[in-house]
Amino acid sequence: MKYKILCSDLDGTLLSSKSDVSEFAIEQINKIKDDTKIILVSARMPSGMRYIQEDLGIADQPIICYNGALVLLNNTVLTSVFIPVTTLKDIYELCKEQQADLGLYYNNEWYVPKTSLRVEKEIKYTKSNPIFQDTHSTLTDWEQRNVGAHKIMLMCTKNSADDLMPVLKEKLGGHLNLYRSNDTLIEIAPKTVSKLSAIKLLLEANESLTDIIAFGDNYNDIEMLENVGCGIAVANARAEVKAISDYITLENTADGVANYIANNLVN
Repeated sequence: MKYKILCSDLDGTLLSSKSDVSEFAIEQINKIKDDTKIILVSARMPSGMRYIQEDLGIADQPIICYNGALVLLNNTVLTSVFIPVTTLKDIYELCKEQQADLGLYYNNEWYVPKTSLRVEKEIKYTKSNPIFQDTHSTLTDWEQRNVGAHKIMLMCTKNSADDLMPVLKEKLGGHLNLYRSNDTLIEIAPKTVSKLSAIKLLLEANESLTDIIAFGDNYNDIEMLENVGCGIAVANARAEVKAISDYITLENTADGVANYIANNLVN
């Protein structure tokens, strides 16, 4: 079947390294992009996605950032859902007694209270730079501007993440998506949005979910992969992701997405 749209997650999926798309992937995307919309779907901030769009030659396409909380077409905001400052203050209070720093993201702004190994990795991998500012000042500024967080990254120790996760779920799980991306990181996003909800927003009158082929590797990709015409997991994906996918391609480090395109989508 020929698909009208290809949606792909980035980290652990389309990217064969921690930060870049391979020459092989660029070559394969170039072969199909004239007939197939290529939409990048990620938890990243806009600047961490735009250089990949440019490398792929698809800067004219929309990008789905922060797992669907922010959707952009060039500099036009198509949808924006953020966590209000009142809730951010509650999270900040819960973290004060723990070894946990808040990385706060709004649109293309990223605020952290200080540098750390995690922050330096994020700078390197996403080619984006934070604003170093104490969290209280950031929240005061956002309150005055009437904005909030498209995403929060709690940078913890393993012990503080272990302690915080059940408390956050109990107090805030009803209206926030809480996702532990590794032993020391907790990512928080609005519950009303997802990668799938953002994709639906971008569908035109003559398009449906069955016209989409999508690639992913992690829990936040499951809903997207389950509901499109063809959902494909990379071999390094979580077991739960592979279980619901239609096909499994090679690992991201072996250019799984590009190999699938080359073998199945290129005429």
